Amino acid sequence: MKIIGIGKNYVNDKNEASALKTGNQLIFLKAESTLVTNNKDIVFPKITNELLYEVELVAKIGKTGKDIPENDAVSYIGEIGLGIDYTAIDVLKASRALQQPWALAKGFDGASPISNFKPVSDFPDLNNINFNLLINGEEKQVGNTGYMIYNFSEIIAYVSKFMTLVPGDLIFTGTPATGAGLNIKGDHLQAFIEDTLLLDFKLI
Repeated sequence: MKIIGIGKNYVNDKNEASALKTGNQLIFLKAESTLVTNNKDIVFPKITNELLYEVELVAKIGKTGKDIPENDAVSYIGEIGLGIDYTAIDVLKASRALQQPWALAKGFDGASPISNFKPVSDFPDLNNINFNLLINGEEKQVGNTGYMIYNFSEIIAYVSKFMTLVPGDLIFTGTPATGAGLNIKGDHLQAFIEDTLLLDFKLI
């Protein structure tokens, strides 16, 4: 099972998307050990003092595919859920200073909490899904898939050129262009799709 992340994939103004669609999507991988499920609380990681949260829709692959055409890519999604893509910013800065990859900054234990998933059939329009994140009851991020630079189909088709997608693979599809920030110990995160609470945990 693979955890695939898509970076810098949302805009604040839909008119900006076409200029940013160069065809070169920003792709990274996260370790399976980053996953936290069933809304379990997360121990604040000792390896960082700057824990950046980004709420994202997560597509779970439902069948095996390679070199998937865009016009058929949606059929490879089995379910959709929510996740937080955590980054240890201080670790990332240190890695960048040495021209090293992102693996440690995004690959630590607890870096990928995910919700339960809903069948893709629950979403009649994948280009119009609303989601949002509350921290300690205050709304921090609001997203709609209409503001994606690369939509679900384009992401799946692109990734499958390089690696075979198999059932259970998770694709974090990007975070809203604004609102990402730092968490501290004790924060309570709640994330929603279309006003349905799916992700609910604390940093302890």
